[in-house]
Amino acid sequence: MLHALAMWLSQDIRAFNVFGYITLRAVLATMTSLLISFIVGPAMIRKLTAYKIGQSVRDDGPKSHLSKAGTPTMGGALILVSMGVSTLLWADLSNRFVWVVLVVTFGFGVIGWVDDYRKVVFRNPKGLPGRYKYFWQSVIGIVAALFLAFSATLQTETQLIVPFFKNVAYPLGVYGFIVLTYFVIVGTSNAVNLTDGLDGLAIMPTVMVGTALGIFAYVAGNTVFAKYLGFPYIPGAGELTVLCAALAGSGLAFLWFNAYPAEVFMGDVGALALGAALGTIAVIVRQEIVLFIMGGVFVVETLSVMLQVASFKLTGKRIFRMAPLHHHYELKGWKENQVVVRFWIITMMLVLFGLSTLKLR
Repeated sequence: MLHALAMWLSQDIRAFNVFGYITLRAVLATMTSLLISFIVGPAMIRKLTAYKIGQSVRDDGPKSHLSKAGTPTMGGALILVSMGVSTLLWADLSNRFVWVVLVVTFGFGVIGWVDDYRKVVFRNPKGLPGRYKYFWQSVIGIVAALFLAFSATLQTETQLIVPFFKNVAYPLGVYGFIVLTYFVIVGTSNAVNLTDGLDGLAIMPTVMVGTALGIFAYVAGNTVFAKYLGFPYIPGAGELTVLCAALAGSGLAFLWFNAYPAEVFMGDVGALALGAALGTIAVIVRQEIVLFIMGGVFVVETLSVMLQVASFKLTGKRIFRMAPLHHHYELKGWKENQVVVRFWIITMMLVLFGLSTLKLR
């Protein structure tokens, strides 16, 4: 909105042309989302506490988590509000990619909200039954995949780009692209949700990966940088830099309240939504493989659950003391903040490795 206003004013006042730069608007989006979160956050936490919207703790989880029962949850709504408002203020709202990411993000956020609501109101730690959750995730993921597939104007928008190689790209075709997009969006959403089990564990990796994807988006949307670095040029992708900046700002502000010991939990409303956002952005900028690398912590957490379930069903034995993986390390004697910070460090290294693909081609 402010971007549109600035562009209109620039017709008469040239100084407003500065708001046409994506980099400036990305900085402003970050600051705006931070400011909104810091202003709204304390009041929101007080309201959640007053309405007794507290976390239900799994009775089969680590005993150290029993003290977390009653901590306000559904705090991910704060992330979505600050991120959404900031994006609407500073992004170019005529850009189709911005709207796709926003719709997917808030669509998954609604699914998470229903899940959290069931946990809070009905005191059911399991929340929304998995089959219903997966069904609605699939609906949104498929719709987004169809839109991106049939609105693509260049072949590069539907190719699978292999990192570390300049000219290695595989045409997926419409249906191949739809299938890949669906699995990336839904898979990333659930992966982030599985990771969100300790104070601050999921949000910081999300911020780091989201920031890196913003850099990829800027490169992909800039003809000069894309050509120089050997990246596919995707018209309009650069605008996602503003959205990624808003995500990073709102995520960092949320971490202020979510750091150990957490004053509020993200809940599925935040985890499912942010994971879907990362997956959608990665698809648009054609960096699905790089997302897999940078989000290594999310991947390993998900695999730990899959392996644990498969092993128990096939052999009756568990591979890990408890899944997801962060609980395994807790039961091995690591302190909660040790697990969190060490997973952050691993994510930072993986993100830097992912960013190296910008030049190592």
